[in-house]
Amino acid sequence: MKLYNSVGPNPHVVRMFMAERGISLPMEEIDILKGKNREGDYLKTNPAGQSPTLVLDDGSVITEITAICEYLDEMFPGDSLIGKTPEERAQTRRWTRWADLNIVEPMASGFRYAEGLPMFQARMRCLPEAAAGLKAKAQDGLAFLDAQLATRAYVAGEKFSLADVLLFCFLAFGGAVGQPLNPELKNVGRWFASVGARASAKA
Repeated sequence: MKLYNSVGPNPHVVRMFMAERGISLPMEEIDILKGKNREGDYLKTNPAGQSPTLVLDDGSVITEITAICEYLDEMFPGDSLIGKTPEERAQTRRWTRWADLNIVEPMASGFRYAEGLPMFQARMRCLPEAAAGLKAKAQDGLAFLDAQLATRAYVAGEKFSLADVLLFCFLAFGGAVGQPLNPELKNVGRWFASVGARASAKA
């Protein structure tokens, strides 16, 4: 297997997940800042031109960070970050999906349509007029999550999971591009500091 890697929060999710699981794979760097992910050779591998991409030994391709992480979780021995039982897996997937829809995607799109517009406007349809609203929606999601984290240690419950990896990587990115954590969200702040102290956060 080989992972096509780059800068940005999406590859960070997969790298952090791999670090937590003790998985090591060959990596090839793709310079997305120079648009190499939108050129011929890479587009043959991933026609969507996104990063990361996991290429399997038989040449087949897996894209989308949650799909990549779930595949690696199943393929390698060790403690699962998805869950050992149907109930645990359902809760992890529930909260990973919730975080993606309510915080991650609006935060990322808010960046693409504002601070990231010079990079993204030639690569995808951008809606600059929606940027402020999307950023506000992400903050609404974080406020809701803050109340949830008052009664549990992690996003999906009492165990660290893919939901925490996904959300941490994007909140770390948000803090670097003009969407910092609201200091009034004490429970989110506590959780973020705890996850940030894990060795895998630096992957």
